[in-house]
Amino acid sequence: MQMFLKSAAFFCLFLMFFWACNTKSNQDFNTGLSNGPSNGHLIVAGGNLTDTAVFNQFMLLAGGPEAPIVIVVSAMTDDDISNPEFYTSLSKWWRNYGFRNFTFLHTRNRDTANSEHFTEAIRKASGVWFMGGRQWRLVDAYFDTKTLDEFYAVLDRGGVIGGSSAGASIQGSYLARGDTKTNTLMMGDHEEGFGFISNVAIDQHLLAMNRQFDIFEILDAHPGMLGLGLDENTAIVVHGNEFEVVGQSYVAVYDGTFYREVRDKDDWSQVVGEVTELPSESRKFYFIKNGQRYNLKLRKVIKEYSL
Repeated sequence: MQMFLKSAAFFCLFLMFFWACNTKSNQDFNTGLSNGPSNGHLIVAGGNLTDTAVFNQFMLLAGGPEAPIVIVVSAMTDDDISNPEFYTSLSKWWRNYGFRNFTFLHTRNRDTANSEHFTEAIRKASGVWFMGGRQWRLVDAYFDTKTLDEFYAVLDRGGVIGGSSAGASIQGSYLARGDTKTNTLMMGDHEEGFGFISNVAIDQHLLAMNRQFDIFEILDAHPGMLGLGLDENTAIVVHGNEFEVVGQSYVAVYDGTFYREVRDKDDWSQVVGEVTELPSESRKFYFIKNGQRYNLKLRKVIKEYSL
């Protein structure tokens, strides 16, 4: 009998350990805390990016036009990457934006992604950029590998990580539109991103593709998660608890409040921010634009920010 009780107790502890290991992501998704990197910066762009202000910011944070950067193309299709003209065309594109020292990075093989040779370029880089495509391809190639560790190391030493479209969504902790069959499913067969920003889901091409209400599916399943939706040609620059909007359109914020700017009742020459708490079933959100700043931890629009 005593041996049976010990075996039963051991089995229960095993089940608790197994459950904890396999529900870590869901627990992290619902912590209610959102933070960016304490060292380094992120640039998270909404797709179809041509705005020189965003690329100039990336170049500045990386260390200038001669700074070594790594451009990750693995979100793209095999047909695109295998095209003989692919790297020639892409090299010309990056040079047109002033970059002079870049290396392209790609593999579909996780053993390769775990190799010292493959990660060498990242160890020398001060900037990493994720190209668009399908974000789940980045997960399949790099999640839980030395390559992902080296991406984090770029931030730890004060570098910058950027990305547009799929390269934006991958930076969140929850992977919006991560299904391998279609990008119309918000909650698909890949749900965990690289988590450079914690407890956040990031959508892209927001207004251009009329996606502004799609993210509520994720937020309903994970109450307390922050939602961010970025329109095309628009980005956020993230450091620590804060980000600033850069670009030509808007960023939608889904944080359980509604923010608007109104005239100060005591001084009509001044504009102040007014914040309203929303009920849990609300489908309201608000936009912020170029130059506006947001605190991820406090979940509020702020006025002061420094890079």
